[in-house]
Amino acid sequence: MKKIFSYTRQHKFVTIMGAISMLLCVSADLVVPYITEIFIDDVLTAGKYEILTTIIWIVVGITAIKFAFGFLREFLFDYLGITISRKIKEELFNHIEGLSFSYFDKVNTGELMSRVGEDADNILEIMGFGLRLTIEDGIYFIMAAVLLFRISVPLTLVALATMPIIAVLALKSEKQLNDVYERISDHIAELNTTAQENIAGVKLVKAFGREKHEILKFLRYNSKNYDLQMEHNKIWVKFFPLEEFLTNLSTVLVISIGGILAIYDQITVGQLVGFTSYLWMLTWPMRDLGWLINLLSRGKASIGKINKILAIEPKVADCENPEELKGINEGIVFENVSFNYGEKDVLKNINLNIPAGSTVAVMGTTGSGKSTLISLLGRNYDVTKGCIKIDGEDIRNLKVKSLRDNIALIPQDSFLFSDTVESNLKYGKLDASMEEMEKVVELACAKEFVDELDEGYDTLIGERGVGLSGGQKQRLCIARALLRDSKILILDDSTSALDMDTEYQLLKNLYEEEDKKTTFIIAHRISAVKNADLILYMEDGVIVEQGNHQQLLDKKGKYFEIYETQFKDFLDLSDDKAANF
Repeated sequence: MKKIFSYTRQHKFVTIMGAISMLLCVSADLVVPYITEIFIDDVLTAGKYEILTTIIWIVVGITAIKFAFGFLREFLFDYLGITISRKIKEELFNHIEGLSFSYFDKVNTGELMSRVGEDADNILEIMGFGLRLTIEDGIYFIMAAVLLFRISVPLTLVALATMPIIAVLALKSEKQLNDVYERISDHIAELNTTAQENIAGVKLVKAFGREKHEILKFLRYNSKNYDLQMEHNKIWVKFFPLEEFLTNLSTVLVISIGGILAIYDQITVGQLVGFTSYLWMLTWPMRDLGWLINLLSRGKASIGKINKILAIEPKVADCENPEELKGINEGIVFENVSFNYGEKDVLKNINLNIPAGSTVAVMGTTGSGKSTLISLLGRNYDVTKGCIKIDGEDIRNLKVKSLRDNIALIPQDSFLFSDTVESNLKYGKLDASMEEMEKVVELACAKEFVDELDEGYDTLIGERGVGLSGGQKQRLCIARALLRDSKILILDDSTSALDMDTEYQLLKNLYEEEDKKTTFIIAHRISAVKNADLILYMEDGVIVEQGNHQQLLDKKGKYFEIYETQFKDFLDLSDDKAANF
């Protein structure tokens, strides 16, 4: 809750004006029973009709105050709640965006969606309604109790007799509700994750005919959610009706005993009516108590979940006085680089010297560490041992943003946003001109199919590029990276969906560019890597072979085996032709 109150300090004027409006409304309400008491005892009973006009004007004034400041109170507290909810969502989203890759390796998308959505909205309910009503009810209770003692001490003690029992019940219900809300919040995140994954992978589900399996899986999660909600409901119905009964019992006792006191002239009729009105201000907060505890428990659980995320520090961050990376003139050096993921050795003692402007191709078996090697270059993860240097400077001494600004990545997963072709391209460079976009689209061999789209660059493409083929998506992703015009270009198996001719032409365009970038190509096809300046072959996190295409063929090692496998038919055909001659 401390964090929530820190936001209210940023809006002191709204908070203070809301509090003043609330106090004026409460004060107006507290005056009404006293005016009623005077009206009955002095006007109706004693016949002092000369004060009737004054009483009417006071009631009109109270009504006007409640109307004006009641509106202001509701508006200001709603505004405060909405503003705080917005700021929390912004802060939470900004914080999530700044977390390291390692965090997203372990967390589910559905859980984060629950925190940014449902949990932040729970805070809106607390600030806009729950917290304000808690304070308001507290003031009503204290002031009404003071005024009740003014009218009749014995009757007030009768009215307060049931209150300690209600307080004990409220504390017990809060403890149980907190526990169940923690579990409900966690489970809703799991439920959201299941739904999100299923909807995102709906094509795979249908392709495998697994609709029934997924429906049953969702039903299991939904059934558990039902059980948790019913557990919450049982706690609610166990305490709330009893609290309701005790507050009503208090009213019955006061009316009964108060009537006897009025008959024996211990109190006046006006005082009894006024006392009953004040009693309502005493019992109403007690009626609200169960509901408010319910709301505050839910909010407390949500705040705890949000704070848990906000407490996470990014593992990759700037050092104290980071340097700006303005370009690459000399090259990139890997010095005894090792990387562990948990207890698993992913990379072991990697040593490389890559001149600026050269092309490095990386091949190897699945899980050999190819993508990890490239991830370390952009500080998606930090090396466990050794260091990576650009122009002699350890990349850990560089600003993370300036480092990544100099890297354009085309990932294995061709991710496109649900937007126009132009917007997806400009994700690489927001101020890009049409001429620049057309140039990179041509370099990426995407011009032909983009021109054939119904609305060209203004064509809306579906979620994650739905409506485009795998090869078309890859070419748009490559064009987007080229538009970024960074000094380092990384193609992480990003030509796998292209046919051989398109792949050849695209790579040829990259090799022939005037402003040659330091390029890394991760691929499985010899055709994609054979023209690289340096080819690495990796196994189990170790570089087992390196050299250019011809050097690796001459070694007759792993690379040569792949070459023979991929070009077997061509080599056999060449041998047959040679035999005929």
